[in-house]
Amino acid sequence: MIKKVGNLIKEWQDALQAEINHLQKYGSSKYVLMNGRLLSDNDMFSYYFETTQSIKVPIGASIRIEWGSMKIKGRILSSEGKSVIVSLEQNIGDLLSEVHLFHDPWELLEQLIERLDHVKKSKVKRSRIKRLMNPNEVAKHPTNNIKSNVHELMLRSQYNPVTFVWGPPGTGKTYTLARVAANKYFNHKRILVMAHSNQAIDVLMAEISAFIKKQGRFKEGEILRFGRQSNNQLFQHASITSLQLLETFHPDLAKQKEQLIEERRGVKGDLNRSFSKRDSDRLLELETKLSSILEKTRQKEVQFLKEAKIVGVTIAKAASEQAIYEDDFDLVIVDEVSQAYVPQLGFAASLSKRIIVCGDFKQLPPIAVGRNPLIGEWLREDIFHKAGVTHTFNKGELHPHLLLLKEQRRMHPDISAFTNKHIYQSLVFDHPSVIKSRQEIISKSPFPNQASVLLDVSNSGENCIKERSSNSRINPWQLLISFQLLYEAFLGGARSIGYITPYRAQSVLMENLLEDIFQKERAEADIISATVHRFQGSERDVMIFDTVDSYPENRPGMLLIGNDSERLINVAITRTKGKFIQVSDATYVRSKISTGKTIRKLVDHQLHHRQKIDQHEIGSWIQNQHPYLKWIHARKLEQVFTDITNATNSIVLSYPSSEGLNPEWSELLNKRPQGVELSFVSPEMDSKLNANHWVPDLIPFPFVLIDQRILWLGLPLEGAKRVKPPYVAARLHSESVGQYIFAQVPI
Repeated sequence: MIKKVGNLIKEWQDALQAEINHLQKYGSSKYVLMNGRLLSDNDMFSYYFETTQSIKVPIGASIRIEWGSMKIKGRILSSEGKSVIVSLEQNIGDLLSEVHLFHDPWELLEQLIERLDHVKKSKVKRSRIKRLMNPNEVAKHPTNNIKSNVHELMLRSQYNPVTFVWGPPGTGKTYTLARVAANKYFNHKRILVMAHSNQAIDVLMAEISAFIKKQGRFKEGEILRFGRQSNNQLFQHASITSLQLLETFHPDLAKQKEQLIEERRGVKGDLNRSFSKRDSDRLLELETKLSSILEKTRQKEVQFLKEAKIVGVTIAKAASEQAIYEDDFDLVIVDEVSQAYVPQLGFAASLSKRIIVCGDFKQLPPIAVGRNPLIGEWLREDIFHKAGVTHTFNKGELHPHLLLLKEQRRMHPDISAFTNKHIYQSLVFDHPSVIKSRQEIISKSPFPNQASVLLDVSNSGENCIKERSSNSRINPWQLLISFQLLYEAFLGGARSIGYITPYRAQSVLMENLLEDIFQKERAEADIISATVHRFQGSERDVMIFDTVDSYPENRPGMLLIGNDSERLINVAITRTKGKFIQVSDATYVRSKISTGKTIRKLVDHQLHHRQKIDQHEIGSWIQNQHPYLKWIHARKLEQVFTDITNATNSIVLSYPSSEGLNPEWSELLNKRPQGVELSFVSPEMDSKLNANHWVPDLIPFPFVLIDQRILWLGLPLEGAKRVKPPYVAARLHSESVGQYIFAQVPI
């Protein structure tokens, strides 16, 4: 039964409010602030803090500071580099060694609820939402003499109020949308381009700009990327950004703003080195001047917005910007809709008489954390499902208002063979050129001339554990194997490399490792470590997919076998252009996961096509030893014994065996340098070992951690389970990983 639009909007608002309530109770982004100092106590209390990381919280955003039992509300005044200035409602002292800052993202949801209130009062806007949620069964566009996907989408969006575009990875979604937007612009239409993320908007707006410039019809000011941009996607197209337009049309204002920002950066640097009253007063003075300048620049940016013919913006930004949500456009194009909430798409549809909704319902759905049934219905599933498009597909048909982009040009056919068959039911095929275009990538190390590889780590031990602080999973062995693959790829000439994993803890650990020992290489290449969720919408020449799950975990995580696992694995594979390497314990997967699950299908597919590299082949594919990561036969103990002898502070030994240590180990450890504390982590104490601390806990893999910076993984060998020759140990010199592993030991 079709719901009345008013009732539908009410359900959306209730779902959004339920999510807000959950976030207010349980969810916040948490940051550690250090060395806080009171800057001013006029009206509000301004504090300056140092941070351990860059805090990506918008200026003016509401925050909460917690210090001991105190909880104080406030706002962000300034966030730059590793320092932040906040304005608080009450005084919490002049000097603060450490506090916690919490930023809650529900403000954006509250703004969306307000916009939907406005929509409910408009008959025209309600009718637009009705057409989105209940698209007419009959498409009105002409179907004869269609020349291309661009031509068909032009016709569909001209004759039908709602058009759905199904764009599997690499099928030219950005290419198609950009040319439709440009051609509508050439026909004097005003277009609003939206997406869930800044990155998706930047990619699409860059393509639109490039195409219009190629046609010789670019006019500065008529194409605008409004709002915050991501990284360097628009580096070649700065002329469509508000910042560049400000420099072009209001150079004095732009220069004044830049000078104040630069001076503020210098004063903050001085404060970091040595805090003084003079510098703190100057900083507050600069903040006041900068606030005035930013308000003037904002007024200019709003004027740019009103004059632009193509506007690119995130959905969240559109819902917060009056100049957008009170306007009306000839066409709205929304990309990457599988990640957007259905109420967001309803709001987007209300802004125009025609809308193009583009995405892939075989990729990850939107993320919501509340448990209310309305959240499950409206915030955890995408518009394709809620508008009935996938229902038609599941019956073996394509919805009359759905355009399927069928030809993929991203992945080498050895990679796409799995997704084309098992994810897209053979509806997608490879363009003939893709083999030749990816040949250079696959010819390089590691595994030259292989596009799809299953690096099977079976028989390398029981290496999977849950992170103590979060319950997310890590696998140190697979982490180091993956790093080695990344290193081999870099030395082989790859400059576009991604490491992707379902688990946040593992991705953060890899990011810390890269920051610690791979900074120089990252400066020369595009190398990223992220969860699958963060990678959606990106692509890399080489992708390393670390599944993490292995023994001794009895059950694989829901990320690999849950309801959304097909989508997650699809995203992991389809980010790849030329070389896809899955790092996985195939024995574990085949013994613990049923044949109907996508990860099992992927492993079986790679085994069937003889794409597996075994653990015993480790000596053949590791061609280069990184200065900070060495692979050594586990029976050669000279180097680890030297490291133990040279210890200066601490040694942690994990030995997950009830049998006593080899006497050779006990004797050496008992002779360790004076003042070096030994912690022995094992189910049973070894009476022959003179340890300072016995930790009666079970970490399933053996390791030696020296001074929290040198990690020997896989030693002592006698403590390892599920290992077969060749017996290999890894020596890693990394303070960040060493400290992380130490934090997993309940000493």
